[in-house]
Amino acid sequence: MNFSKKKINRLKKISNYIRIEVIKMLQMAGSGHPGGSLSSLDILVCLYFSDFLNLNKKNYKSNKRDLVVLSAGHYCPTLYAILAYKGFFNKRILSTLRKFDSPLLGHPKLYELPGIENSGGSLGQGISLACGYAISAKRFSKNKIPKVYCLMGDGEQNEGQVWEAAMFAGHNKLNNLCAIVDINKIQIDGYTKDILNAEPFEKKYQSFNWNTIRVDGNNHIKIMNAFKKFLNYKGKKPTVILADTVAGKGLKSIEGLVTSHGQPITTKHLDEIKKIFKL
Repeated sequence: MNFSKKKINRLKKISNYIRIEVIKMLQMAGSGHPGGSLSSLDILVCLYFSDFLNLNKKNYKSNKRDLVVLSAGHYCPTLYAILAYKGFFNKRILSTLRKFDSPLLGHPKLYELPGIENSGGSLGQGISLACGYAISAKRFSKNKIPKVYCLMGDGEQNEGQVWEAAMFAGHNKLNNLCAIVDINKIQIDGYTKDILNAEPFEKKYQSFNWNTIRVDGNNHIKIMNAFKKFLNYKGKKPTVILADTVAGKGLKSIEGLVTSHGQPITTKHLDEIKKIFKL
């Protein structure tokens, strides 16, 4: 499946802009989770800035909209920056991330901001919520059935609730559900392969009756093709996109490191990213 060079270049430019914005937000906050926020960034950019996601600042209350559930709630700086860029709320509040009285909490809270579809924090719960959204959409939508997307982390796959939800989704043939696993290979305690290895993901999800797609999660063309495959899928299974990514992607000094999970971002990191993008 081909996408125009112009479209892919536009997505790359947006990713660069959002990446810089997220690093600025985390630096001003003095805390947060750069590892997952940056590894998942290209995935979320491709999802929100594509032509196929039926969600915008005008229809975010419509029961016909597509839904995006951020199960890995600590990735929220990227989601906040994207929603602000898309006009869901004013960009000026991005500088208040994790500050007292700010709506930009360290984990997203339902109804706190337009475009937030779930409260995050306890990992593993988002996919169950996404299953509920998906089955409701199939039962009560008369015409075009809304799609439900759920972004999880690979460390999150250690949660038993994820696999209960996977069994439920496969059994109920939730083919309007697209789970995305950000496989950045780290979690708070170490590398996922050392803490509790959940690979091989493909075989596990296939055994629960899922359609599986594995891609480079920091490659815009590969990500867009994966979403397109989901949308063109004619079977009766839910789809999971297994996206291999790099923790802290874009900030070379922390890329791939376990410490990037919750490492405070400093002015040194901000200077590094500005140098990379020649700002």
